[in-house]
Amino acid sequence: MSLSGRVALVTGASQGIGRTCALRLAKAGATVALAARNQEKLNEVAAEIAAAGGTAGVFPLDVADEEQIKTAVKAVIAQFGKIDILVNNAGVTRDQLVMRMKRADWDVVLNTNLTSAYLCIQQVIGSMLKQRWGRIINITSVFGQMGQAGQANYASSKAGLIGLTMAMAREVASRNITCNAVAPGFIETSMTSTLSDEFKENAVKMIPLGRVGTPEDVAHAVAFLASDEASYVTGHVLNVNGGMLMG
Repeated sequence: MSLSGRVALVTGASQGIGRTCALRLAKAGATVALAARNQEKLNEVAAEIAAAGGTAGVFPLDVADEEQIKTAVKAVIAQFGKIDILVNNAGVTRDQLVMRMKRADWDVVLNTNLTSAYLCIQQVIGSMLKQRWGRIINITSVFGQMGQAGQANYASSKAGLIGLTMAMAREVASRNITCNAVAPGFIETSMTSTLSDEFKENAVKMIPLGRVGTPEDVAHAVAFLASDEASYVTGHVLNVNGGMLMG
């Protein structure tokens, strides 16, 4: 699956799944625009890509800020000429039972996880329409499909991403632009490393494959959806969850 000549913008690229997706796309030959709040970490990812013979640019960005999104997308296009692939990966959690959840915690999760994806798509779609080729990939979650106690805000934002994915797929399909989602299950990242061993053990019991996933498992799915091999796949949610949720 060669992505040579393609330019990919990955949000939340400084760590976890986003970082691994950026490395995987670069390995396939894409030029990668790395976007996140932590410039120091972004520089490390860019250096790793360069050391492997790839090309990457660093674009500090808080996806909760609409003006920063507009500025960053313009900067990417100015530097690389276009954006072929958008990976909406940036996300946060603010877990709490609904009866105790503060409005601010609802708003920050919805704005960061869902509204930012809409804004990023809105800014990059012109470049994709112009060249009549594009790949939009939204990173959702198994909890956007099955819910999770204490994560009403997170589950709602990730379910919303699925609806956004399908709506966009219908809007731009005639221009040879696909829009898909990847729904990870329990993935071993810094976000999950703080969970207790008991919680992890119980989680694994729910997974038929008997193990937690890796960021690489998700990145391989993203690379496939970004490729020409996935040209007839759109409006789809690709589950990467070890069988945790089927159907």
